[in-house]
Amino acid sequence: MTFHDDMRRLVTTHGAVNNRYLRRFQCGDLSDQEFRTFAIEFYNFARFFPQILASQLVNTEDERVADELTNVLYSELGGGNPRHRHELLYRNFLQSIGIDVHLAMTKPMLPSTRAYIEGMQRLYSDNNHARALGASFGLENMAITMWDHLIPGLTILKTSRYPDMDMTYFTFHRELESTHERAMEQAVAAAEQTAGTSLSAEDRAAFQEGVMAVLNYLEGFWLGLDSRRDEAALEAQCHAA
Repeated sequence: MTFHDDMRRLVTTHGAVNNRYLRRFQCGDLSDQEFRTFAIEFYNFARFFPQILASQLVNTEDERVADELTNVLYSELGGGNPRHRHELLYRNFLQSIGIDVHLAMTKPMLPSTRAYIEGMQRLYSDNNHARALGASFGLENMAITMWDHLIPGLTILKTSRYPDMDMTYFTFHRELESTHERAMEQAVAAAEQTAGTSLSAEDRAAFQEGVMAVLNYLEGFWLGLDSRRDEAALEAQCHAA
């Protein structure tokens, strides 16, 4: 089994993509308040990710790795079509479920969301390029599993409660994700070619640190959302009383 395969297995078995919140989401098991919280908190990822990715790109010395990162960033910015900018697609989603974009932009993040966003910023701009590449690899390789939890749940919620929901941001990402995974695979291959035949033991350890760190931050993001369930239920009981 290759190093790439080992890291892929690490990603797909991690709590970042195997947790109670995503299982509930997949079944559409969210209150309206929980769904609203998800929509606003996830927007922080959608709007800050291009900036985070750009910070990695400008700190990458290996031009072949930079090429692959550029392809991912270009895709995030719409692939030459401003109307396909991913953050804009997310704005359309927010507006379709009745959430004001200004509110979503200005509402303070949950501590778990802030830890996720700031953690990614640190990892992607890390001076240790192997660690930064590992973080990018971890994020891109968990994405298909994540979308395959989110999209079925969104479909249920659209059918049952939000008929005007625009799901393009999510379905569009799901279609693109295999290209992002390939870009990361090619980036790892480029890094190994630069190193000779393979990454050094030190670089592999740093790469794995990056993978684990970004996944731990992501798991914390989901756990933070899941913790809102009891708070939402308590608030509903108070209103009912």
